Amino acid sequence: MNPQNIFQEIPTPLPEELMETLLTREEFRIERIVSHGHASPPDFWYDQEESEWVILLSGAARLTLEGNPKPIHLAPGDYLNIPAHLRHRLEWTHPDQDTVWLVVFYK
Repeated sequence: MNPQNIFQEIPTPLPEELMETLLTREEFRIERIVSHGHASPPDFWYDQEESEWVILLSGAARLTLEGNPKPIHLAPGDYLNIPAHLRHRLEWTHPDQDTVWLVVFYK
């Protein structure tokens, strides 16, 4: 068993967000997401069946949660829990560096 590094093997350029499943179990799924200047399309909102705990490891991002008029700015180390069906959108990610997320999806 060899260790892996969450900041390695990020393709460049990155035309779309990179979403990789790192571990799956019946109760949860862990993903690495890499953004580089990406954002949700206009008028698009995520509405997921699963809850999502997310921590930003590098870069910077802004998220909007439905019912919360002010976007949430995330810096490395910031995390939040998004309950299932709480609509949210990615407003912005840093255009000059990789924004690396670690996400745990759970029921």
